[in-house]
Amino acid sequence: MEIYTKERLIERFRDIKAMGWLHSTRQGNAGGVGNTLEELLGIEENNLPIPNAGEWELKCRRKDSSSLGTLFHMEPSPRALKFVPKIFLPKYGWRHEKAGTKYPKDEMSFRQTINSKNRTDRGFGIVVDREERKVKVSFDAGSVDKRHSEWLRQIEGKVNVSELNPQPYWGFDDLTHKAGTKLKNCFFVIARRKKEKRTEFFLYEKVFMFESFSGDKFISEIEEGNILIDFDSRTRHNHGTKFRVRSVENLQNVYEVSRIIE
Repeated sequence: MEIYTKERLIERFRDIKAMGWLHSTRQGNAGGVGNTLEELLGIEENNLPIPNAGEWELKCRRKDSSSLGTLFHMEPSPRALKFVPKIFLPKYGWRHEKAGTKYPKDEMSFRQTINSKNRTDRGFGIVVDREERKVKVSFDAGSVDKRHSEWLRQIEGKVNVSELNPQPYWGFDDLTHKAGTKLKNCFFVIARRKKEKRTEFFLYEKVFMFESFSGDKFISEIEEGNILIDFDSRTRHNHGTKFRVRSVENLQNVYEVSRIIE
């Protein structure tokens, strides 16, 4: 693996931008845009080997992608309860859409992407409690869409459908420590994508450099609904709880310093 100085890495990004359209090294792979860039840089993971320059993360996405960007995984507290597989899934889950086909007949699902501005159609959302310094998961039965009325009746037999009790949360200090460790400094690369005769190509056209992560700004972006929390669990596999961001501009907002590498 090549060891970079920050200045040398910036030069390498400029070189890659100047190379134009590049053949994807992972044809048909959704992560091909990042995998191809890592191979061009000669690195094995998205942690960049820059000695004596702090920790740097490499993130990459397609320009035409509308999907949320994953920042990191972190399960809610109290962690000893294993809240997602032990409480959300058995008490608030619903029959998996592929139960009886891809999965066994009893396969249940709990998939929700929640934010602080709008509740989901199943009544889940985020509350940023600055007094208690917690980011809390909240449930409101009155916000459940009538399409899910049967599901609501089913969970009423398992739980009191008032606010969650216990209420899962992330303490500000734990959350910003995790985010700050993972995202202290970041290069974020945007690539255009095209296909020619079923072959995929990427053009790495814009590189952002973000420095000095701010925990306060991170909490504010959650409060503004720009950083979301994603649960994705089913009976036989918990994919983990992810913190995700709407756009590169929203990610930019959690840093003290940002610039575009020309």
